[in-house]
Order: sequence, then structure tokens, then C-alpha cells
Amino acid sequence: MILRWHGHACFEVVDSRGFTIAIDPHDGYSIGLKPPSFRADAVLITHEHFDHNAYSAVAKPGAERYSMREGEFLVGGRYRATGVRFYHDKVRGRRRGEVVVYRVEVEGVSLLHLGDLGHVPDDTALAPLKPVDLVLIPVGGTFTIDPREAIEVLKVLDPKVSIPMHYWVRGVNLPLLPVDTFVELAGESYEVVKLESNELRLLPEDLQEVHKARVYVLSPP
Repeated sequence: MILRWHGHACFEVVDSRGFTIAIDPHDGYSIGLKPPSFRADAVLITHEHFDHNAYSAVAKPGAERYSMREGEFLVGGRYRATGVRFYHDKVRGRRRGEVVVYRVEVEGVSLLHLGDLGHVPDDTALAPLKPVDLVLIPVGGTFTIDPREAIEVLKVLDPKVSIPMHYWVRGVNLPLLPVDTFVELAGESYEVVKLESNELRLLPEDLQEVHKARVYVLSPP
């Protein structure tokens, strides 16, 4: 499986046959970034805010669209997925509504995209999403959980690998924190690896070699 970060909360997941899943695509221009440069066979959307639902920016003709899809389903008829509803804020959705986070199993690797999670769920609420190998977690605060809360969530989910997202990088016109505070906090409990690219290749056998939970910080595209 190849995972590419296209800034903000937008990820491209590619299997060994080239089947491509987009999660929370943006159009680039609206948030000050370059538009995503890939096309997807299926698009997962955690919530219908403009910086997460730019289906037309990434979709191939006829691409399947899954927006706030709860429960168990198959992505593209091939990969098992589970959608669980949470809040986009700390006041039970009264300020920013709700999000549906997605756990997807792709070629032996389970990944969890937490969208714009805005609060720290309790252990019971997170249980349907476990176990999970890879967690994509927002850390920029303001609209989502902040760095300390992100660490709390990771402690409960206990993935082998996690990747921060939804934070400020050069060009972003949203009031988000940069990744630095999260990296500092993560360094107390995790092995932090900063990559020179926006891409991570991950196979089931790679996970067997992870003896200490690892945080990969991808470079902006």
C-alpha cells in the first residue's frame, strides 16, 4: 500500500494494482495549497465542509462517493470499511456538526482517518475502530483536537504507526497550529520519523518490524 499526503486532511491510498482511494479531498485553492494531482476510483468524505469534500477535484469518471457513511461497507466492492460518527467540536456538534471517521483495511493494513475529530472520545466509543495499524490524526487545533488531545487519542487507539494531519504548513490560510508541538509531545512516547517526501509505503511485514510505536511526519506536497 502506498499512502500520499496532499496537505490538510487529504490522503491518497493506492493498492498494488493501482486502485486508488481519496480521503477528505480539498481543491487546493480554497485553503492556499496546490490542488491534489491524482485521480481516485473511490472517494471517502468524513464531513461536508469545503476543505474536505472536493469530490470533483480528485474523482475519476464514475468514482464512488462515500460521504459520512456509517456502519460497515465495502469501498469499491473490495476493501472493508467501518464508519463511526463523532463530533466536530467539544459541544456535541452544536458548533460545527458531526464527522464520520473511517477505518479501512487495504491489503492487510488497517488505516483510520479521523477527519476533523473535535473531541477526545471515551474508550468505549473508540472500541469499534480497534485494532488499527495506522492512524491519520488531526493535530492543528482550532477546528479539531489539539496536539495534547491527539496524543490522548493515540494512547487509546494504540496504533503501530500514526501520521499527523490538518495542521498549518506554508500557504495554508486557516488558523491552525504547526506540527511542532505535536512532534515534541509525541517524542516523549513514540519514535518520530520525519520524511523528506509526502509518501509512505507500508506492507504488513513492515508493521512486524515496528517494535516501538512510530510517528511519521510527511513533508507537504
